[in-house]
Amino acid sequence: MSPAGWLIVVCLLAFGGDNLAWRQWGGPSRDFRAPATSLAATWPEGGPPRLWSRALGAGHSAILYDGGRLFTMYRPNREGANLSPASSDTGIEAVVCLDATSGETVWEYRYEAQVVRLLQFGDGPRSTPLIVGDLLFAVSRSGRLLALDKSDGSLAWQRELWEAPFEGNPQAHGYSSSPIAHGGNVIVLAGGREASVIAFDQATGEIRWQLPGFANSLSSPRILELAGRQQLVAFMREAMIGADPATGELLWSWPHANQWGHNITMPSVVDDIIFFSSPQAGARGLRIIPTEDGLEVEQVWSSRRIQFYHAATVQRGDWVYGSTGTASPAFMTAVNLRTGEVPWRQRGIAKANCLEGDGRLLILDENGILYLGQPTPEALVILSQTQLLGRYSWTVPTLVGTTLYARDEQQILAIDLG
Repeated sequence: MSPAGWLIVVCLLAFGGDNLAWRQWGGPSRDFRAPATSLAATWPEGGPPRLWSRALGAGHSAILYDGGRLFTMYRPNREGANLSPASSDTGIEAVVCLDATSGETVWEYRYEAQVVRLLQFGDGPRSTPLIVGDLLFAVSRSGRLLALDKSDGSLAWQRELWEAPFEGNPQAHGYSSSPIAHGGNVIVLAGGREASVIAFDQATGEIRWQLPGFANSLSSPRILELAGRQQLVAFMREAMIGADPATGELLWSWPHANQWGHNITMPSVVDDIIFFSSPQAGARGLRIIPTEDGLEVEQVWSSRRIQFYHAATVQRGDWVYGSTGTASPAFMTAVNLRTGEVPWRQRGIAKANCLEGDGRLLILDENGILYLGQPTPEALVILSQTQLLGRYSWTVPTLVGTTLYARDEQQILAIDLG
């Protein structure tokens, strides 16, 4: 970023530039849409200028931004580590805070984490932290919920989601759901018989409510407006559910299962229709209808042409844009939330995450290629592309102003898209 650009960032922060904050999974509105302007319409040969890059260990945890600092999670590289696909051991993970202008470490909080080692899917944390006020909440790959002071990384409290009394369901790829905040609580998915979803008091870690009955998946919850009321919507292992975020009361559920239990991509909503998709089981549009006795659910449409996997998608009006398929090569596609219409599917990009900024899509595929695209219901036009990172770039980038922060299994970097 130019000196003038950094001056703008500093001034915005000094005068409460909250629009620059990226404190949770999916960004300010948890929908992978950044309030960015003044992005370049195309990129020069060789790609956008790099501001800095540095080594970072394994993990797919996304990058938060708050007050000139970055926050993410990783697993430090260890010499002599056993990387056989079916083995497990006790290793070290870390929550890390970096200076956003240089990438230098400000603090780290390291902890032991029992993990299942699946080399093909990487070896580090999957969950993305959450920042609320002075606290940062993070969940390790082995289901340990941490509350840390965001200024220095000191531990405030912790809970084990996979152990008694919650006994959440462990998963082969590790804990992947990212926490969400509501009304002084931090809400997490655990998957325990009596504790499928849990709300903890942010300050103390005390249990505020528990919702029973659903095994956990690899997805993250959202709080959305549906049928005239606020709802916590969560994609569990075998069902999509809606609950009251203040009390944990179950409002509705709809079965949606696949062979691997891979319900991952977060749902989208238009009016009272909720859209969700996963491999094998395909996609659905459900209408949530208010009645005198509560809420009813009606399936509007279903299709197997859309199978979003672990990639972030972007909603614009009635349309969702994303990468469909479990392996590369994949299709970039558009789907109408109201009808299930799929007007186009476009090859040429590997399985990818999407992020919107300044009216365009930033698409990072798993091979580390970053694309700038213009999506419409009629087509996707690629405006520029650059080789940004390496193989297994499975982490959705973070866009703050005109600076994009991204990582793969080896490094983290910042580039200027202005």
